[in-house]
Amino acid sequence: MPAPRKYPDELRERAVREVRTTGQPIAHVAKDLGIHKEALRGWVRHAEADAGERDDRLTTAEHEELKQRRKWVAGLRRANGILKAASAFTADGTPSHRRGGQGHALRGEDEARN
Repeated sequence: MPAPRKYPDELRERAVREVRTTGQPIAHVAKDLGIHKEALRGWVRHAEADAGERDDRLTTAEHEELKQRRKWVAGLRRANGILKAASAFTADGTPSHRRGGQGHALRGEDEARN
């Protein structure tokens, strides 16, 4: 679960709107509203990316899509791990490495012990 936000969404929107509409410096608006200037700078950059004014940052939609795709890939990796572990065993429950190659030597040693 993500950490709670320090500033409410309404304050974020108001601060960004004020910077964008008045043209005042970010540091000035941040001081007036009691916000850290670097936090406001990030919010303004994010708003600019969402408006298509910046191409060096992901938009909100792109960020959400990336997050969904990462979850999907993580699920696929978990499934592949399970399938790899399951494929290591044959239908009779013995590990597949015992079937060929070294398996004959191991089988011979096991039979010699019995």
